[in-house]
Amino acid sequence: MGSGHFGRIPGIQLNSSKHTELANHAWSVADLLRGDYKQSDYGKVILPFTVLRRLECVLEPTREKVTQIAEQYKDSDIDPDRFLRRAAGHAFYNRSGLTLKKIAADPQNAAKNLAVYVGAFSDNARGVLDRFEFAQQIKRLDGAGLLYQVIGKFTDLDLRPETVPNHNMGYIFEELIRRFAEQSNETAGEHFTPREVIQLMVRLLVAPDGDALQLPGAVRTVLDPACGTGGMLSAMDDLITELNPDATVEVYGQELNPESWAICRSDLMIKGQDPENIAFGNSFSDDGHARKTFDYMLANPPFGVEWKKVKEDVEAEHKTLGEAGRFGAGLPRINDGSLLFLQHMISKMKPVDVDGGGGSRLAIVFNGSPLFTGAAGSGESEIRRWILENDWLEGIVALPDQLFYNTGISTYFWILTNRKSPDHKGKVVLLDARDQWQKMRKSLGDKRKQLGTDHIATVVKLYGEALAVADDADHPLHGKVKVFRNEDFGYRRITVERPLKLRFEVTEESLAALEASKPIQRLEQAPLLAGAFKSLMGTRWATKQEAWLALKDAVVQAGGTWPTSAPFYKALREVIGVRDPEGEVQLVKGQPEPDTELRDYENVPLGEDVEEYLAREVHPHVPDAWIDHSKTKIGYEIPFTRHFYVYEPPRPLAEIDAELKALEAEIQGLLGEVTE
Repeated sequence: MGSGHFGRIPGIQLNSSKHTELANHAWSVADLLRGDYKQSDYGKVILPFTVLRRLECVLEPTREKVTQIAEQYKDSDIDPDRFLRRAAGHAFYNRSGLTLKKIAADPQNAAKNLAVYVGAFSDNARGVLDRFEFAQQIKRLDGAGLLYQVIGKFTDLDLRPETVPNHNMGYIFEELIRRFAEQSNETAGEHFTPREVIQLMVRLLVAPDGDALQLPGAVRTVLDPACGTGGMLSAMDDLITELNPDATVEVYGQELNPESWAICRSDLMIKGQDPENIAFGNSFSDDGHARKTFDYMLANPPFGVEWKKVKEDVEAEHKTLGEAGRFGAGLPRINDGSLLFLQHMISKMKPVDVDGGGGSRLAIVFNGSPLFTGAAGSGESEIRRWILENDWLEGIVALPDQLFYNTGISTYFWILTNRKSPDHKGKVVLLDARDQWQKMRKSLGDKRKQLGTDHIATVVKLYGEALAVADDADHPLHGKVKVFRNEDFGYRRITVERPLKLRFEVTEESLAALEASKPIQRLEQAPLLAGAFKSLMGTRWATKQEAWLALKDAVVQAGGTWPTSAPFYKALREVIGVRDPEGEVQLVKGQPEPDTELRDYENVPLGEDVEEYLAREVHPHVPDAWIDHSKTKIGYEIPFTRHFYVYEPPRPLAEIDAELKALEAEIQGLLGEVTE
């Protein structure tokens, strides 16, 4: 799993002045929109016009050739689509001779000409603009008398591919989306992932396959089921073709946000990929890639987002299809769908053939919650159990905090595969990369840290050599890697019972409880019982048998009959029974009755005998405890931070004291200056 295959790491810089300058140019249209548009709606104009201008710049060199062929076939019955694509040199084209510059030069007819221009695009490009509801924006801008001015702003925005290569164009779109999200109080993190985080992710994903990827004619399929603007898909495409320029990479995605979906599709069209591979909609309720499998999958699904909207579909698939569906292992709590994304991706792993060929690798970004949320038997625990018992979890990498735009919390990469190398089988690597970061010159939202090129190289190398580093106590990064067996994360949740011990007495409290007890008050002779019991006020008995005999005698002497129903006995014990560590052990069918108030739970590692654990950890304190084996559940959790916890002793008191005195003196000095 070496990292020697990887040379330069493109696109680590987050924002160069050129990207910012071009994004500023596009965003300057906001000055025109102010007053007629709400701030939160600026993006609805700026994003589609930027896409339109990019498409126009890409098609510029072949524009005349395409219009000639369109003219040639104008009155023909033959569908010229194939010829127009070939002439354009792209998977899309525009049949008209119009450009934004020509449209801007005729303000009176700007709306009509722009509609004709957009209508002359091939269906795939027009579909992208339709997702932005572009026709409505044209109408609205024209009504406000702003259309030709807005078009004019975009005519001199230079987005030619030779000036702005594709991955730089990605930055510009991401910067515009970030601004749009800020204006509309959305979270930009739902739309894209920092590029340097993606660079680390794709390298960890592809690292073990470097040699296989360099074979001639290699074809690899990649899926991102929450693909945003397509940043991760582009990075995978770039990396695989960097390793092998002859490789064919087919990228697939699905996205719920219409603007991000449209940008992702336009990006693929320009790169010559099939834009139909990017499905629109919710991956859970409307899987755009049903029954397909992929070589690689990666995703940064939104953290802690509830799945209430698709609850019916997901639950129906869980119940009716079970293991044959995507969600057979279990369902997480409704307020976090992260583990649903992971199950969705696992369902699309290629099967491994008898010779060890096939199979898939996948990586996903999670917050801390999927590591440990959910007790034994819960949906989350069952999903972890399913993954670990199938030996799919290869490793988890802890990332620095403050790395993402919309959250400062700690994040983790989970890396899974159904074709582990022989030395990794049955094992999980935990890698602590929380100290691999550098401070950003300027914060972006919650993002104050970034991964430098060296950090990425260090983490990829360390992950590739994890087993050796974990075995070598002298390695400088030995403390950053730990290797566990799958079953080390499993435990039995045992229910420890202790006997119910009672003494019996008649007190003011028990008489009040008698009057409040429904099963007793339903009896005809309830008042007589109350009188009989009152005569025994202050009496105490060590055993239930003694108490029942004395109470029965009192009732008979008062002229009543002793009730014998089970509900009466149960209610009576509740009324006059008092918990007492020295009291009589209550029995049910000859066995001690458990005291629900003293019930306790213990998590015992899977490899350990629970009875031995009980004898060692519990019996020295409570010798009469036992395990109710019928309630035992198996759970799985990955307590990452606990495994990397390093004790830091508190500072000496004298040091803290001296610091406080120094601060006090400083405050006094400052106060002195104020009063002078």
